[in-house]
Amino acid sequence: MAEFFDDFKSIVLNKTPLLDVRAPVEFQSGAFINALNLPIMDDEERRLVGICYKNEGNAKAIELGHKLVSGDVKEERVKAWCDFIDANPSALLYCFRGGQRSKIAQQWIKESGREISRLKGGYKAFRSYLLGELEEFGSHFNPIILGGRTGSGKTIELKKLSNAIDLEALANHRGSSFGQKVTPQTSQINFDNNLAYELITKREEGHKKLVFEDEGKHVGSVFMPQSLVASMADAPLVILERPMQERIAITLEEYVVEAQKAYRDAGFEDGWEQNIQNSIKRIQRRLGNQRYEYVNRLFEEAFKKQKEDGSLKEHEKWIEYLLREYYDPMYDYQIQKRSERVAFRGNEQEVQEYILSFSNNAINSSSHIGFAK
Repeated sequence: MAEFFDDFKSIVLNKTPLLDVRAPVEFQSGAFINALNLPIMDDEERRLVGICYKNEGNAKAIELGHKLVSGDVKEERVKAWCDFIDANPSALLYCFRGGQRSKIAQQWIKESGREISRLKGGYKAFRSYLLGELEEFGSHFNPIILGGRTGSGKTIELKKLSNAIDLEALANHRGSSFGQKVTPQTSQINFDNNLAYELITKREEGHKKLVFEDEGKHVGSVFMPQSLVASMADAPLVILERPMQERIAITLEEYVVEAQKAYRDAGFEDGWEQNIQNSIKRIQRRLGNQRYEYVNRLFEEAFKKQKEDGSLKEHEKWIEYLLREYYDPMYDYQIQKRSERVAFRGNEQEVQEYILSFSNNAINSSSHIGFAK
């Protein structure tokens, strides 16, 4: 087995398991899909070694590291690495720069009768590769933007398309004032890494045109790469249209039924109610006090009714009110400003057929200025 491995593309395409021996604080700030953090040093050990390196140099720092990670501590960590390798024979090893920490871990693993290659250049090199792929987006793909009023089921339609990327799923956020989920939102670094994985995979599958939901420059706290924002700015808009009652039903299912279940499963029985109230509060200024108080009352009455007899019917009232009074006017205004980009409007079947036809045909060189050819 080679000491180093630097075929980063194959890591993405094969979904190669990765053994990350950086400290937990480093892993939490950013990591890769299929990576497991089994650190060679914990956060405090890393801090002490860092101080030693700064004050006494590299040799003393390595000496201290070996002293801190020895005996039962070392044995326990090496065993965890070996168990991971046994379960994932194709796994690769990395630290931040592919230096001392992964080299030492690799040696200890070898002494235990296992072998594993480490990423050449470590986390930093692989991360640079992924960022480079993001920067090259416009030279590989033509985007198609799927729009539609809130509750139209855009995400549902995206999941039916092999050439679609769900940005909201990657960001773990629904992309609106009510978009926060029970689990924390993806970090910016992880969003970038995960998106790059998706783009590399789609390119390998042979897709030239990718479908994205109509988003702004950010989803929650996560910002889109500039290359993607620039390409999407001139992309054709395909508008999904649904009757109001269907939109209410879709919104009820996602934001009430599924969201309540997620909060219950996470052990936060009252978390959903508080989240909705906070979300309504966030749009108070735009609603105005009178409409804010009205929709808040509708929500409180609906939640009270649900607690009394389990009925969800009353939730339809505040959902419909927000769709009609808040989301529809705002979205219609935004679409009107981009009306020249609207290439098609239709129901779910018509939109699916149009996108499939559009994706399978070459783009006329005179259409949609700004498209990558």
